[in-house]
Amino acid sequence: MKIVQPEGWLPPRGYSNGILADGPTLFVAGQIGWNERCEFDSDDLIAQFDQALANIVAVLRAGGASPDHVVRMTAYVTDLAAYRAGAARLRDPWRKHFGRHYPAMALVGVAGLVEPRAKVEIEATAVLPRA
Repeated sequence: MKIVQPEGWLPPRGYSNGILADGPTLFVAGQIGWNERCEFDSDDLIAQFDQALANIVAVLRAGGASPDHVVRMTAYVTDLAAYRAGAARLRDPWRKHFGRHYPAMALVGVAGLVEPRAKVEIEATAVLPRA
């Protein structure tokens, strides 16, 4: 895996502009902030973000991958203002699950998600090294 950064661009903060990878690909479906019993432990955006990342890591591990193999991630949030207000608090859950690995990412504000209590849904793509 190689981080792609156009020459002369300022470095991004909290994501990569591009990643070049070659190998088996694992597509992780959108994960929301509920636990393995499909129950929400919190209605707080940061807590749900933390749980959604934990869910992604669980799927990665089940597929033989790790957070370092994630090359792309898209997060959908139902409240952009709450996301912006809590952005500094997202650092801890991110580091807990992904350390200092920052894939190519996008964040999209949406009117709602299929599960009414969900505040965030995150999908990911991982590329594993070739054997």
